[in-house]
Amino acid sequence: MRALFVRLHRWLGVATALFLFVTGLTGAVIAWDHELDALLNPSFFYAQTSGPALSALELAQRVEAADPRLDVTYLPLGVEPGRTLQMMVMPRISPLTGQPYELGFNQLAVDPVTGAIQGRREWGALSLARLNLLPFIYKLHYSLHLPAVGGFEVGMWLLGIVGIAWLVDSVIALLLSFPSVKVWRKSFAFRLKRGGYALTFDLHRSGGVWIWGLLVLVALTSVSMNLAEPVVRPVVAAFSPLAPLPLKQPELSRAGEPGSMPLTRAEIVQRATQAGEAHHLKAPPGALYYMPWSGAYGIGFFAPGNDHGDVGLGNAWLYYNGHTGTLTGQTIPGEGSAGDVFMQAQFPLHSGRIIGIPGRILMSVIGLAVAMLSVTGLMIWFKKLRARRAVAARSRLEQSAAVSGSM
Repeated sequence: MRALFVRLHRWLGVATALFLFVTGLTGAVIAWDHELDALLNPSFFYAQTSGPALSALELAQRVEAADPRLDVTYLPLGVEPGRTLQMMVMPRISPLTGQPYELGFNQLAVDPVTGAIQGRREWGALSLARLNLLPFIYKLHYSLHLPAVGGFEVGMWLLGIVGIAWLVDSVIALLLSFPSVKVWRKSFAFRLKRGGYALTFDLHRSGGVWIWGLLVLVALTSVSMNLAEPVVRPVVAAFSPLAPLPLKQPELSRAGEPGSMPLTRAEIVQRATQAGEAHHLKAPPGALYYMPWSGAYGIGFFAPGNDHGDVGLGNAWLYYNGHTGTLTGQTIPGEGSAGDVFMQAQFPLHSGRIIGIPGRILMSVIGLAVAMLSVTGLMIWFKKLRARRAVAARSRLEQSAAVSGSM
């Protein structure tokens, strides 16, 4: 049985090593994506003008009036002092061609005092330019920048499958790390003075043992986020009922009465504010997410700058039909079944944000450790591969010599 586990560990490790190396390093970086992005691109993050800020709704109206080719789709509702307001945009459909306008950007940095646009960029572009570097790394982490094919997210599926293989391999690795009860201490030791292959082996084996639980946690949450709908939600639903996904509700995009006008952003925010008070949400409306294809809205509740959710299970979101103003769905951290809470916890656990700054530091360390385990695993594999080939070559020479001697 051990021989079988060794083979499985070898080939699962080799198959996933490159992916885990990339996602480990990028994960260590994006734990601090906002901070690093601001450090690299101060003109995109820091406002050039001081003074009283215009409301976010007013700024969005000015942006759309200045460029009728676009819709503001993600709008922070609170302005951080001294910071730009960064909004996401999508192209509208050209009445002449019936196709979306070509904008060349999907994110704007707006001076909240004057409404002037300080910067434009294509978030997630395949570019290593300084302005695009952090979004590039972020997207590389969860999709490898592989394109969607017919709506099928190739990169996310691939990394989800890698996560499953990693989970299986982690269990096998733990079993192989303790070949004997009598020598269990060796599985936690590092032969620092020996160096060379011995230290490489210990970094891979003992390093993995020390942080094994965290590695499994990261692997599981990566599967949960990349393969949530096709794999994880059905499994979780077998044990605990799950609330329907708010964005999948047909009521979200149902048309209004004939002749009725869609609600404005301000009206949606007003309704969400009242609903937030009814749900006893402590944070104010923090962002508005507009879906032009359906006319629907999502309202997130958080303080300015806390869009990722810095502590706990993340931010609350309420979803509205933009034609009728009906509240059609909600995601409120900590509410729902055990399965709902489990699904809510996946990103906070994966990012470490569930415990704030210490968790982000821990996830950066784990990301670097995953990269190290991938490299040391490949080094061990190459060394043993060369040894196996050398043994096979000697065996062939001996057989050849034996045949020659018998003739």
